[in-house]
This record gives sequence, structure tokens and C-alpha cells, in this order.
Amino acid sequence: RATLLLSRCLLKMVKGSIIGPEEILNFCCNGLQGSTSPPRAREPGEEAQGAMASPPPARNPTEVQMSQLVLPCHTNHRGELSTGQLLKWIDTAACLSAERHAGCPCVTASMDDIYFEHTISVGQVVNIKAKVNRAFNSSMEVGIQVSYEDLCSGKHCSICKAYATFVAQGPLGSKVRLEPLIPQTEEEKIEHSIAAERRRMRLVHKDTLKDLLTRSPQQTELETRDGSGAVPAAKTRVESVELVLPPHANHQGNTFGGQIMAWMENVATIAASRLCHAHPTLRAIEMFHFRGPSQVGDRLVLKAIVNNAFKNSMEVGVSAEAYGQEMSVSRRHINSAFMTFVVLDQDGHPRTLPMLAPEPGDGERRYREASARKKIRLDRKYVVSCKQTEVPLSVPWDQSNKVYLSYNNVSALKMLVAKANWALAREKEKVRMYTLEEDKFLSFRIEISVGIAAGRAFSLLSNLERRHEWDSHYVSAELVQKVDDDDMIYHVVSQKLRHENKPQDFVILASRRKPCSTGDPYVVAFRSVTLPTHPARAEFTRGETLCSGFCIWPESEEMSKVAYYNQATPGYLNYVTTNVAGLSSDICSTFEACEKFLLKNKEDLISRMQDF
Repeated sequence: RATLLLSRCLLKMVKGSIIGPEEILNFCCNGLQGSTSPPRAREPGEEAQGAMASPPPARNPTEVQMSQLVLPCHTNHRGELSTGQLLKWIDTAACLSAERHAGCPCVTASMDDIYFEHTISVGQVVNIKAKVNRAFNSSMEVGIQVSYEDLCSGKHCSICKAYATFVAQGPLGSKVRLEPLIPQTEEEKIEHSIAAERRRMRLVHKDTLKDLLTRSPQQTELETRDGSGAVPAAKTRVESVELVLPPHANHQGNTFGGQIMAWMENVATIAASRLCHAHPTLRAIEMFHFRGPSQVGDRLVLKAIVNNAFKNSMEVGVSAEAYGQEMSVSRRHINSAFMTFVVLDQDGHPRTLPMLAPEPGDGERRYREASARKKIRLDRKYVVSCKQTEVPLSVPWDQSNKVYLSYNNVSALKMLVAKANWALAREKEKVRMYTLEEDKFLSFRIEISVGIAAGRAFSLLSNLERRHEWDSHYVSAELVQKVDDDDMIYHVVSQKLRHENKPQDFVILASRRKPCSTGDPYVVAFRSVTLPTHPARAEFTRGETLCSGFCIWPESEEMSKVAYYNQATPGYLNYVTTNVAGLSSDICSTFEACEKFLLKNKEDLISRMQDF
């Protein structure tokens, strides 16, 4: 009532009206207790304005917002926010959100993979938003969004998105049964639904890793890197001890989960630095899993070692163990995690890292497991977030839209080729494999130099009916429709996929383009289309390709650089990530066969052209 009376006085002042002393007295004496004076007639338009106003949407009661100004004490040697400090803030905000829903103390059970997109500098503000996505029996998933704000420019930028699992605890550490969370908005309903799938992934994570290692070769191939001497893994080993003091404990007396994560990040960074002799940047964290609590007075032993060094990233394994004052008591395993580091050059691009020589026994096991985890990380990052499966990738083919589809087919491939952030992932002999990680897609590129003229390679590779001669995945390719000299539609049959009992088939539009000017490549672009004459059939599993194809650049009159691009679809992603992680060499072997095919057939092609 006080606010209403004050608003009326202000409204009169704005309109130039005189406020009588009785109105002021009425506000001062009765405003906070309710006025007994007769209701005032509404001003013209006041009722309409009130009718138009709509109440703001209800805020999620579990939502917690935290803003922190980055000070010099929070930063590393580069003046950037320490990842360990950021993990503390993330864990604090998530815990407060979980306790809002549970109404009792909560402890961190795990933290899912975190991918850091940008660094944060001194003077910028970190904004953290956390809210419970879903409550299960005694645990709940908390979603965390982190961004930074530049106070001078007003710029806002996303840093990372994370998911944490918290467990509610009652007296003496007993579990508390949680009330279900009812989502309100569309976004909350989506997160609530997907939370169950993420929980399922967490529960089967170990089985996924074990199954992948069982199906993979026992010996993971080492990459070939010119001029790189292998660094013994033992030289990267780090061990450090921390005494848990009261400032390190949370409001329940246990060691603060964020503090443990910060200590783990510290030793992992030291291990990574010993491999590359530079200051590394943390790019991703594999799931943190807390196996038990520690208390004030405990000694935490933190261990780290580089498990595997890929072309431009490395995985560091880190663990935390606790013991009390008595050394005779066995140590308790508190936490373990795997962190991915890169080393950036002056332009912000990842540098090539030295090779790692794993220790015999457990070191070799960790080396193989690191390759498997890399594949799983790629799968989780792109399969879970990819929304391609919500709509079909194939587009209907019709004569009326053939010009548009052909243009779209070629332009999509050229846009993929023009991307600037391709990173060299593997190198075997003459075959080089690059990857491009974007928000919802994982793309790859295979390059090989071949002693054949670019035009001749273009003629051979654009004919899908001959692809089975060098690509073992192709069984056959039938020319269904010749649209014109540059566009063909094929029905392709491929081999059976793993765990599938039927071969795949595709209906593919192949669009060819010769160079328009010097420096342009020859282009052969592929994408899936649908044809009424070739519907999906029971004997095949219908596959789809979104964007793929060849680009061929002339390096000399008799030498060409052949590159194959593919924006991996969910059905093809498992095959790609297995090769990227070094658990398979199928792609490299396929393109070695492609080189032999081109060299074998170039003389035959010359003869036919001469006869013509």
C-alpha cells in the first residue's frame, strides 16, 4: 500500500499536479498500515496499463547466481584466472543450488566433463548460474553455466557448461530421500528429460571404457612425428602433499570439494609442463568422481603423470589420497580425474607436442586407456549435444530444385574447407588426419600427396561406381540418375556396421566442379537426398551423409594433394573417433589404398584419353 500511495504522488508530480498536505499526511500515517480513505478514482489510462502488465516468469527456486571479480590473487603467471580457482567457485555455486532444493547439507559426488572455451583475465567478472535440473532418489544433477563479463566493453562470453551430481546427507552422513523437481519452462523440461540420459552415461562409463578396450587392438599404434624424441613418462610424474586446514573445509567440516579439485589441477599442470617444458593451458577435464570424504587434519597426497601425448594435446591422470597422522593407516582414495592440456603459440594455436614413452606395465595400460578415453570424450561431446537426429539429414530431390541442391552441396563443402581451426590429429606415413571441433559437429579431413595430375585424380575419384576398387566399405554404387554433366545421383551399398545385421545403403548426390581460376581445387561434393524411386528397404539400414567430398589441388604437373572431408553424422561418428584416438587405422589404410588406385589407373586413363 505504501508503494501504491508513493507511486500516485509521483504520478501527480510528473503531470504537474499539486499534492495536498492531507495526501502527504495520509501517506506518512497510514501508508505502511493501509489507508482507510475512500479509493481514489483512476487516472485516465491507468486501468489499461495495469491490465496490459504481465507478471514476470517464476524463477527456478533452486537457481543460484554468483559474480566474482577476478583479482591478481586469483590468476596464474599469464594474468589469467586459474582454473583451480574457477573450479572452487563452480563447486560452491552448485552446492548452494543443491542445498536449496534438498534443504539439508549436500556433498559433491561427481563433476562431468568440462570444456573450457576461453580464458578470463584480471579485472573481468565471472558470472556463474547454477540450478538443479533433476532430483533422483538421494542425488540430483545441477547444471552450471559460466560466462565472463568485461566491465569496460560490456562484452559477455561463454566460458563453459558443466553438470555436477550432489548427494543430500542427513544426520551422521545418512542419505536423504529428495522431493522430485517439477520443471516449469521449456528449457527446464528439456534439461530434466536429458538429465536421465546423462545419468545413464555416468553409470555405464566404466563399462563403455572396458568394452572399447576389449574390442580395440592390444597394441595402440604410435604416431610418426619428425624430429620429436620420446619423453619418458616417469619424468612427468608429480607427487605433492597438502595438510587440510579449517579454511579448506566446507560448512559441514569436510574438505571442500572445490579445494580438492584445485589442488588436483595444480599438480596436473606441473606434470604437463614437465613434458612440454612450457606453460600448458587446461582445455578439458574428464569426470571428477569423489569416492569418499576427508576432514580437517587429513593429509592429502596428490599424484599426477602424463598418460598419453597426442599430436597437439596430452592427457594427465591425477589422483588424491588421504591419511591421518598415523602413517601406518592405509591411504583412502578420495578422487581421480583426467585432464587434457594444450600448449598455445603466440597466435593462440596448439603446438605440436613431443611423443611420450609410457612406462612398462601400468604405464602401457594407461597409455591405451588414454586413447580410449579420447574417443569416448569425442563421442560424449558430439553425440549427446548433436541435434541432427531430430530432423532427417536427407533432402527431397526434385528437378525443380536441382540447381539449388547442387549449389548447396558444393558450397557446404567449400565452407567446410575454408574453416580456419583444423588441427592435425594423426600422421601415419604420408597420410595426415585433421579434425575440426565445433559446437555440434566433429569434422575430419584426410590428406595425401599423390604422383598424379589433379585433373586425372578428379576424373577417377568423382566416379562412385569405381570407389569399391579402393574403399573396402563400399560394396557397390549404381548410377540412378545423370542430372547433367556435373551432377549425378547414386544408390550406394556399404558393408555392415559393427553390431548391425544389415548392410547400409545411401542415396547420394555427387556434384563435380572444375577450378574456376588458378589456385582453386577440383571439387567433388556428396550429400544425401531422397528419391521416390529408391525408398528405404527392409534389407538395408538407410544411412545419411550431411556434407562430405574431395578437394584436389595441383602441386605440380604430375603431383596432386588429395583431401577428403566429412562432417560426421551420428551413425558415422563412432568410426571416426576410433581412428582419431589411434585405436584404429582403417581411415589411413583406406587412403593408402586410394593412392595405389590412383597410381595404378593413371596410365590407363592416359591411354584412353589418347585413344579418344
